[in-house]
Amino acid sequence: MTRPPSAAQRRVIDAADPVTGRLRGTRTQLAALVRQGLAFRHPRPPHDHFLTPAGHRTREAVPAPDTRPPEAATAGAPAAAAEPPKADTGVFAARVGGEQDLGPAAAPARAREVHSAWQGLLELRRMTNPDGNTDRPCGWERTHLVRAAALALEAAGHRPAGPLGDGYRVRATPQPEAVAVHGPDDTTLGACAATLEKAGWQAGEHTDPRTRARYLLASPRRV
Repeated sequence: MTRPPSAAQRRVIDAADPVTGRLRGTRTQLAALVRQGLAFRHPRPPHDHFLTPAGHRTREAVPAPDTRPPEAATAGAPAAAAEPPKADTGVFAARVGGEQDLGPAAAPARAREVHSAWQGLLELRRMTNPDGNTDRPCGWERTHLVRAAALALEAAGHRPAGPLGDGYRVRATPQPEAVAVHGPDDTTLGACAATLEKAGWQAGEHTDPRTRARYLLASPRRV
């Protein structure tokens, strides 16, 4: 990328599907993002456009504050109905456990968001795995290990830990392509292991040598 995206291009990037990175925009906007290395055109029909890793980093970066007068900002904003609410913010993230404000975790709206994100991830697997396999994690999951593992768990109905515990917690580890999953008891860990293995991960139980606490070490399966 040789220069920052324009305001119009930034809106297209921000409105990308938060999991798959699928883009919506005019042919000119999408072509410009491809030239800048922020998007790619999928070779398979219907030839949709998706964010590249650089595009994902651009979307996740904090944008510069808007210093225009409020009326000018409003005039240049797209209509509220142009995109669904989730796309407006692009802030959906699976719950990794330990969040301070989980909100109504079982609320229908949250359940729909999680289901949609999981279905989007399966579609991303189909579109980006060379053999179109949906049972094996894709490249996006390998670069977003914690979020990907947490999505698999939350989509299967596991409860993330609140501020005081009592659920799963997914954390990064020093090992490449591996996350640690902590739980309040062996039953929770066993259930999480079964879910991750069904979702295409390898998971094994380990013991922390310092605390003697049990945890899972999970990594995306390659074959």
